[in-house]
Amino acid sequence: MADFNPTKLKHELTIDARAIGIPIGSAKVFIERTIESVTKSLAPKSIITEADLKRAVIKELKKYNTDLTYVYQNRDKII
Repeated sequence: MADFNPTKLKHELTIDARAIGIPIGSAKVFIERTIESVTKSLAPKSIITEADLKRAVIKELKKYNTDLTYVYQNRDKII
């Protein structure tokens, strides 16, 4: 079971966006939109698994930036 913390997710995505050189202004916009959509999609669930959270974030990030999606998808893995 995963604790969904929008503030923590926003912080992690912002760090990743800066690391790969995405302009911070546009990164803020699509990170906010991603978090809003993820929050809405996970709201009806009483139990949120790590896989549910990751799947929802990846689905939304793909709409805005594939590089950031790749970094998020492969976090904590040796690339």
